[in-house]
Amino acid sequence: MIILPAIDIKDGRCVRLVQGDFSTTTQVAHDPLETAETFRKGGAVWLHMVDLDGAVEGTRKNEAIFLNVAAHSGLRVELGGGIRDMKTIEFYLTRGISRVVLGSAALSNPSLVAEAVKEFGAQLAVGIDAKNRKVATRGWLDTSEMDFLELAKRMEDMGVQTLIYTDISRDGTLKGPSFDQLRELSGEVCCKVIASGGISSIDDVRTLMKQGLYGAICGKSLYAGTLGLGEAVRVGGEQNVG
Repeated sequence: MIILPAIDIKDGRCVRLVQGDFSTTTQVAHDPLETAETFRKGGAVWLHMVDLDGAVEGTRKNEAIFLNVAAHSGLRVELGGGIRDMKTIEFYLTRGISRVVLGSAALSNPSLVAEAVKEFGAQLAVGIDAKNRKVATRGWLDTSEMDFLELAKRMEDMGVQTLIYTDISRDGTLKGPSFDQLRELSGEVCCKVIASGGISSIDDVRTLMKQGLYGAICGKSLYAGTLGLGEAVRVGGEQNVG
């Protein structure tokens, strides 16, 4: 299972939120590239980055930071937030980003997902963020009436190979991920499933490993010191995977 340390960017700063609430924004590091290099030295191979400004505005923001990290950190960068058209997808994937994550577009513009999967295959992932099982969009500011499993199955039918699942109620809380919903998701689809939100300790990582998940995104736990990246990587095992 790959461990993906997370760097969320808002207004050019490395921040963390609690349950997606922008009023809880807290700066957790000073320099994105230095932080990424620290994660690489800790054993990470992949890095999960989010453009929080882009997620809200639906346009490309902070791109210089993401491209700089991809070019100089030695990590494979997975990037989400505000990626809602082919132009943006192509922009990032042709400039060093290893995988892009579609979120809101998966619900509002499924034809984009189909086109992107056809063009870029495994370089595309879909992020499913849910609150009380209902899919949230536009930087988690809006909630739909679609159950997360229904969207996951639709994405699988389109050929999406990787899904990132976040239970918004757990994100940034250090209360552990939604193991039951992750188990439910991985049992219903054949996609690679990455857990995100709430991971707080090495015990959480071990439990996700037992569930057979493809990956785990760790953010606040690394910055707060409740989870050591080196130990998480050792428990996760092989990191150099696609």
